[in-house]
Amino acid sequence: MNDIQKRNESSGALARKDDRRYAEATLTPPVDVIEDSTGITLYADLPGVPRDKLHLNVESDSLTIEGEIDMTVPDGLQSTHTEVGVGRFHRVFTLSKELDTEKISAELAQGVLKLRIPKAEHAQPRRINVEVN
Repeated sequence: MNDIQKRNESSGALARKDDRRYAEATLTPPVDVIEDSTGITLYADLPGVPRDKLHLNVESDSLTIEGEIDMTVPDGLQSTHTEVGVGRFHRVFTLSKELDTEKISAELAQGVLKLRIPKAEHAQPRRINVEVN
């Protein structure tokens, strides 16, 4: 056992030496951001996070991604080694004023969250016609 974990012999469950600090701990999911002329697409790795435990929030110019996974050991089994002891993900992004946060779309498939944030109308590339006199 490492210094974060110790076995609770009576219940077989893992106990944390500092439960308060563990309760506040989160993982930072890796995110790829791809920008094109019409907006940005974010791909966040959130393995094991179900739809009902995924929370996306936009407030002012901040985008918050939060997710939680169930890390309980099934009945009748005991965990002898735990490498990932934290079941919560948290990441915050500051968004450009050029992005239209009213039109964000989100998809979750096989542990990957895909967020599409289009550019606002005023920030979209546009062609300017030149008149000949």
